[in-house]
Amino acid sequence: MSHSKSERRSFETLLTQRGLKYTYERRHIFDEVAHVKHHFDADSLYERFKSKGLRISRDTVYRTLPLLLESGIIQKSVGEGKREFYEPTGKGHHDHIVCVRCGKIIEFVCDAIEKLQEKVCREHRFKLIFHDHRLFGECKECQAVSKTGAGAAS
Repeated sequence: MSHSKSERRSFETLLTQRGLKYTYERRHIFDEVAHVKHHFDADSLYERFKSKGLRISRDTVYRTLPLLLESGIIQKSVGEGKREFYEPTGKGHHDHIVCVRCGKIIEFVCDAIEKLQEKVCREHRFKLIFHDHRLFGECKECQAVSKTGAGAAS
């Protein structure tokens, strides 16, 4: 997947509004996230640059990701551990259900949740830039294991 010209313009516009430049490093970070096919964190993105021999600092990656998030190029996602994970927005907006036992991730879209968020923002005169909606629980398979294990102990 590659980014469209409008996405690039959106990112460049945000940088200009912030008094920042579209540097060599930011261009490479922008281009690289278009080629990531899975959820990623700042460190894994940095490692991709390092393995290619590109001189882009870890700090620059960490500072650029929130800008890409705000301009709609990436969205927050889920992954293992407590780090922040992201993914390109090319699949369209969706949210996540995460199993706390096995780590299984289910992506879903719910128009009712989206409409409720819009309503809440309107009521509070709040301009929503992005949101991060994740539900944590146990998947069907882990629930079955829990029930089986609990029954065996009795």
